[in-house]
Formats: sequence, structure tokens, C-alpha cells
Amino acid sequence: MTNFNFPRIILKSGKDRSVKRLHPWIFSGAIKKIIGGAVDGENVAVFDNNENFLGLGHYQKNGSISVRVFTFKELTPDKNFWKEKIVSAIKTRECLGLISSTQTNVFRVIHGEGDGFPGFICDYYNGILVFQAHSLGMYNLEEVFKEIFLEVFPKEILSIYDKSEKTLSKSGGTTVQNKFLYGDKFQTEVNEYGMKFMVNVVDGQKTGYFIDQRENRNLLRQYSLGKTVLNMFCYTGGFSIAALKGGAKHVTSVDASQTATDLASENAKINSLEKNHEPVTADGFEFLDNMEKGKYDLIILDPPAFAKHVSAVNQALKGYQRINCAAMEKIAPGSILFTFSCSQAVDKLSFRMAVMEASIKAGRKIKILHQLSQPSDHPISMYHPEGEYLKGLVLYVE
Repeated sequence: MTNFNFPRIILKSGKDRSVKRLHPWIFSGAIKKIIGGAVDGENVAVFDNNENFLGLGHYQKNGSISVRVFTFKELTPDKNFWKEKIVSAIKTRECLGLISSTQTNVFRVIHGEGDGFPGFICDYYNGILVFQAHSLGMYNLEEVFKEIFLEVFPKEILSIYDKSEKTLSKSGGTTVQNKFLYGDKFQTEVNEYGMKFMVNVVDGQKTGYFIDQRENRNLLRQYSLGKTVLNMFCYTGGFSIAALKGGAKHVTSVDASQTATDLASENAKINSLEKNHEPVTADGFEFLDNMEKGKYDLIILDPPAFAKHVSAVNQALKGYQRINCAAMEKIAPGSILFTFSCSQAVDKLSFRMAVMEASIKAGRKIKILHQLSQPSDHPISMYHPEGEYLKGLVLYVE
């Protein structure tokens, strides 16, 4: 019997199977009783119905996930414990060649459950680290994480910014505000395979930039030579710059946000590619419905998450079917379509079926050239398949 002086979570009989298979999420319906009055963000010890130790995690009062397990071993979660985990995550990026890379200076250092940090991510932008907590337990550790990174991270750290306000908002009565934990540098120019991007970690979406499409942008360059390209839901124009770098004849970047299209234009300019770039601020669905047929022979569809929760999956699949159908109806024969879903609640098969239905409705025959996912610095835990959130297909449209 463990001697941890933490509140104890006792699971119902039969509800421990996933935990024993090292899945880190414990849902509220699996809990039989709580001994010791756990509060939001507190460390808790998890036991099966026979009070056999299963793991340690952070308790979460609100939401369906009540405990996020960060270790399945009887270890003391002190600074040394977290230091070992951070060093392990850094070593993974060293193995991937990202720490010493001359090709890119932007990558994810910690990817939540994939690195054993359920509810926490950390991104590196050319000297700026951005923390983002999705659980109060991880948020409460950020000062410890800051100290550890300043001790062990092999790259220069100019500032550390916490960007948990939108992901955590109010939890357990705690009001969370974005803030600098170290330094005050908030904007930098990053390099991604020879492409330059301005990243503002304070005002940019997510942690500042969509790192998870890095390798897919690089793949797009191989298909762009001489093409007339449409980049839908362009945000800061990552795919647009990649297409232009790959030799695209012309690229149209469409986003509903004027701020986004302005940033896309700025990124085209700092790469000296503005001559063949056209920013358009418009609703994506309306643009697809009204665009000229046959004008584009390469289209990228990378919309924001249509389904943030399981309850929205059916509506999301209709949205994916609609935008893919519109693109397939209008794209020139013999063209390439890059299409994505970043909705964690939508699995690969469902997304693929929605795209197939779109092709049937549009009356276009398609072939799958590539099946895409998130890059290796966004690892997927074998025990947590939900971590595979990014799905993509590269299609040849006849």
C-alpha cells in the first residue's frame, strides 16, 4: 500500500481497464468515491476497486475528464521527477534532429499526453518558449517548469510566455491571465525549411503559429511548380508561402480575418514573394461557392476545428463534406487537393468517408496520393490514440 499523502480516487469495479492499459484519462463516471476531498488541480492517487495502486494524476472538478494521470509508477512528483520528464522530451527532439537543426528553429518541445504531460504543451519559437496549460494541475507547475527549462534546455531562451487564458479560463475559482514567466520578447522571425515567418506569441492563434503543419507545408512545395493555388482558411499564409517557394505561378490566400490576410501578406513580403500573392478577406464557404470553375489546379483546405466536442461530430462531418464538395466541383481536371481536419473528435475513417461522399456528390473521381498526420514533434502515445488529432489527405482529382 502506497504512503502518498494525497486524496485517493477509488474506481468502480471494471472501470480500471483503460488505466491498467496506461490510458491517462479517467472520466467522472468511472469514479466510485473520493477519499480526502480533492480540490481542482490537486495531485491525487488512483486505485482500483480493490485499492491496488494505479497511478498519480491531477484532479479536475469540472468537465468529463476528472483525472489526468501523469505517472503509473509510485514516484514522488517533485522537481526532480518533472525534470526527468522534461529532459526525456528534449532528448526525443534531439533524436529527431530538431534541437540542432539548421533547417528550422520552430518546433514543439512537449506535446501533452504524447510526452507524458497530460494537459500541457510547450512550443519553441527561435528563442521564445510558450507554455499552454489545459488543466489547472499543470498550470500550477509552470513556475517549476520555467526553472527546469532555464537549467536544462540546450537552446537559447530569451523569454517564456504562459498562454493558458483561453485554454483554462476559470478553473476552481482561479482567474488565469496570459503572462511572461521570463523575459519579455513576444515576436520573432522563425525559419522553416528556408521560409521566413513572423510569429507573435501574444496575439497569434494557438501558441503563436501552426507548427503541426510544418512537414505538410514542405510536402506541398513538391506539388506547386507552375500551379495556380488557392489556400483556404489561410491564417498567416503558411501553405501560401510554401506554394510560392515551390514555384507556384499564383497563390490566392483566403481567410475571414483581415488580421490573418494582412499577416499572410507580410509573410509573403519578407520572403520576397509578394508579386505572385493575392490576399482575399472573405467567408470561406461563400468564396468556394462563388469562385470561378477551373481557375485553380491546386487547392488547400485547412479549416479550423469544426468539432471541439463529440456532440458536434455529425455537424462537423457535414461541414467537411460541404467544403470538399465545393472545392472538387470547381477545381480544374487533373489537379491536386490537400484537405485536412484538426478536430480531435473526428477520427481518420470518418473524415475519409466525408471526403469520399464529397467526391461522389461532386461527380469527381479521386485518388489518395498521401495520408497525412501531425509531425514527429507532436508524438502520439500508443496508449492514448486520441492524441492523433490532425488528419490529412493529398488527392489527385481527375
